[in-house]
Amino acid sequence: MIALVPIDTRQRDFSSAPITDEEAGAMFRATLNLFRLWEITDDQAAVLLDLPVRTYRRWKAGELGRMDRDTKARLSNLVGIHKALRLIFREPQRGYAWVKASNTAFGERSALDIMLGGELTDLMRVRRYLDAERGAW
Repeated sequence: MIALVPIDTRQRDFSSAPITDEEAGAMFRATLNLFRLWEITDDQAAVLLDLPVRTYRRWKAGELGRMDRDTKARLSNLVGIHKALRLIFREPQRGYAWVKASNTAFGERSALDIMLGGELTDLMRVRRYLDAERGAW
């Protein structure tokens, strides 16, 4: 006789689940495209990801290395920023341009200027701002 095991059908909360290496690789590839759309230089991309420029260029060329927790969190925030901008702006180009436009919420600095502070918290600050603007909180 086979015992039946109850299955938990409640929705699982993935917000605190660790990002897998496969997910991080997919986010990195998406982020490469995002950097192209934002017209980000390799030097700027390296700052946003907290990587040496040589490492970033190697990863960009397809030699993706092991990502630590911080890099995965940075990728997650960048993808979240992109998602929020797509929800806020109907025309994608406006969202891409917003990243470099001065903003009173950031003391007339652009979101990119804030993010180029280089800290994970700088990315989180921009993401939180956008999430609040779209009413996600």
